Order: sequence, then structure tokens, then C-alpha cells
Amino acid sequence: MKIVIQNGTIVTDHDIYKADILVEKGKIAAIGNNFTGEQIKKIDAAGKYVMPGAVDVHTHIDLQAGSYHTSDNFFTGTRAALCGGTTTIVEHLAFGPKNCPLQYQIDKYKVAAKDNAVSDYGLHGVIQHVDADVLRDMGKIVAKGIPSFKIYMTYDFALTDAEILRVLKRGRELHAVVAVHCENDSIINYLRSKFVAENKKTPYYHALSRPAECEAEAVARVLRLAHMAGDAPIYIVHLSTARGLAAVRAARAEGQKNIYAETCPQYLLLDEKCYNKNDGIKYIMSPPLRSAADQTALWAGLADGSINTVATDHCPFSTADKLHGKDDFSQCPNGAPGIEERVMAMFSAGVVEKKMTLNKFVETLCTSPACIYGLYPRKGVLLPGSDADIMIIDGAGEEYFHIDNLHGLADYSLYEGKKVKGRMDTVIRRGEIVYTDGKFLGRKGTGLFIERRIGL
Repeated sequence: MKIVIQNGTIVTDHDIYKADILVEKGKIAAIGNNFTGEQIKKIDAAGKYVMPGAVDVHTHIDLQAGSYHTSDNFFTGTRAALCGGTTTIVEHLAFGPKNCPLQYQIDKYKVAAKDNAVSDYGLHGVIQHVDADVLRDMGKIVAKGIPSFKIYMTYDFALTDAEILRVLKRGRELHAVVAVHCENDSIINYLRSKFVAENKKTPYYHALSRPAECEAEAVARVLRLAHMAGDAPIYIVHLSTARGLAAVRAARAEGQKNIYAETCPQYLLLDEKCYNKNDGIKYIMSPPLRSAADQTALWAGLADGSINTVATDHCPFSTADKLHGKDDFSQCPNGAPGIEERVMAMFSAGVVEKKMTLNKFVETLCTSPACIYGLYPRKGVLLPGSDADIMIIDGAGEEYFHIDNLHGLADYSLYEGKKVKGRMDTVIRRGEIVYTDGKFLGRKGTGLFIERRIGL
């Protein structure tokens, strides 16, 4: 069946205009006016914004972290994504067994997602050790449509600087993007141990154990390594501080190329005062929430293009799991939900409150992540021939975030009770209406694995 979206205001990363969209066989067939024919379903988008389906390139929907597993699975997590306007996700993989081959976790995740996912999805490889086999297998993974890899500068499988340099050089050879979790592992371990020994174990000390300097130092260091690797493509995940942003700007000012930076709604909308709440344990994530001054800097970084994308780092653990750290922050699993709230939270706090334009909203939540990670022009854009991934937002609507109205398995929201200006009206994934009038209409297992190619 064909679909025509009529009378809406189309918003792209660079334009705003009135037109209709004809959808046929899962693709955008044409953009224009006065489409007619038989068996056409018409959607009246008068007074509403018609935008590309959002792309979230940083999720941990299905993550095993020690003895804890995220509350979502590929069905519930991607269902929540779709209901929030996100039609494509790219999942970061959990660590596998020590010294496992690079393909090991990819195979495991493909099995978990197949027949379960309802949004379309890609995968990032995860590199937890470096040897000749891993570097060789990076090429095999890229050839299979996974041209991006995640490395960590902290946690149990943190890489050394020499290992990072080897990965970055190989990434440059393969036209692959290396995403990096940037925090100084030694300082974190020192401060965490110090606070625990001093019986300073409340959630606030989680934030103090991972100060802004830990991020800024690691960002600056890894950017230098990327420059040494010939300006290898590098993507800084969940940037949370003004100091980290300054390091990104400084490297670019010196002429370094292929630098991409991401932030997340929680670093724009919430701050470190959350750790003093009675439920402060729910806000334990890494990096932690920061100061109001950091928030201001990050909004400015989005506005001027220093920050390229807004993703979620969606990593939901149950309240029961989080409460294992109620008497000792170091025992709390790191992570929080947010995949369904991202789009409307950013629309309300960003567009409505005039911290970002409509075009910047589409750029950072849809088009830029698709371009950086090899999904464009299939995803993240409204063009003839692109997948008919479309979200329709009623800018005049209002809604509240309540856990009972969300569609994942997380039992809390970071934004519980928050009033949002604007409302997600309809979501279309590859020509199929999967969400409308507050109801999920998708079918389990209809999400597709998307092979990606990056041309740098």
C-alpha cells in the first residue's frame, strides 16, 4: 500500500519547506504535491513537522556487565526506540570472554537481534585486546558491513596507548571509525579506592571519582594518538564536559581532521545535583552528570557544530540492580535508560526553548549520525530512494514522561514526570506505520540488520 503524507512541514538538516511525501514499497518514492492514485493511505500532517526517522548510534540495549544484565532485550529496546521516533539504532557490544575473537560478540548479537528487533539496527565491533589476529579481523568485519569499532580507555578491558594507536592506524587503513570511551582509568581507580576507604560511598562520590579532568585528559590524549595515526577517523562518545569539548576544538583548530563528537540528553538536561536526591543511585552512569556550566558549554557546542551528534548511551538496569550500590556507589552498575525519551526531550529543551534550530535538531539526531557511520543516504534523510523512515512531530502538543507510558522494560525514567512541549504523532519505518496515536503497531522481528559502508 502506498502512503502519502500531506500538508506537513518538511524539516531536513538544511531546509524547511511545505510538500507532500509519497511512500511506496518501503522507500520514499517522491516529494512534491497532488499525489493521486488508488490504494493510497493519506496521513494529514497539517500543522506538524515531518522529519527523517531519528538515528541513535550509541545504545546498549542488550548488555551483560558482570553479574548484571540490562533490563531490555532487542525487542523491548527497539520497540521503545520506535515509539520515541528512532527508526535505526547502532548497538555497542558488551565485552566477550577474555581473548575472544573479534567476531565472537558480533555473532552473539546477531542471534539476539534476529527475529526480535523492530527498529532497523547496525552493530559496532568491540575491541578488548589487540594482537595480529584482531587487527586482521577488523578488515573482515568491515567487509561484512560493520565499519566501526569501540574501544575503552577505562574498565577491565581498557587498551593501552600503544594498543589504541595500532587500532587507530588500522581503522584509517580500512576507512573505519573508532569510537572511544574517554576517561583516565588510573585516576578513576585511585579516587574510587580512596573514597571507599574513607567510607565516602554515597552516589555523589561516584561523580567525584570521575572528575571532568579525567575526561578532558583522555580526550586530548586519544586525539593526539589519532593525529599520530594520520588523522584516523575518531568518534568521542558521550562528551560530558566543557574541558573535553575544549580539547576537541583545540585539535580541530590545529588542523586535525576526521574528529567527531557526541553528547547525550542526560548531559544537557540533568546535572550533578541529581546525586544528592534520595534516588541518586539511579543516576549513576559513566561519565557522571556534570555541572550547570558544563551543560551550557555543551549546548553551545551543539549550536556551533563542535558537537556532531546526540545519542543516548541507553543502558538500562533495573532499580533492584541499581540498589546493590545503595551503600557503596562502586557496587552499582553504570548506566541508565533514555532511548524513547531522547527525541522529544531534545525537541522540547532544544527547539522549543530556542537552544537549537529545527535544522540542527534534525542534523544532530538524524542526518549527522547516519553520515558518520555509513547509513546515509539510506537513513537519516528525506530523499527519493531513501528508506521511508519518517517521524511526524506535533509541535503544539504536550505530554509527560511517565514510566507507565514508555515502551521499554526499564522501571524508571531519568525524566519521570517531566512535561515535554511537543508530541510524537506518528512513526514510519520503511513504509510501515509502527507508532501512531500513542500506540505501538510494529511486529516483532521486522527490524533489519543494516550493512554500512563509510567513504572517507
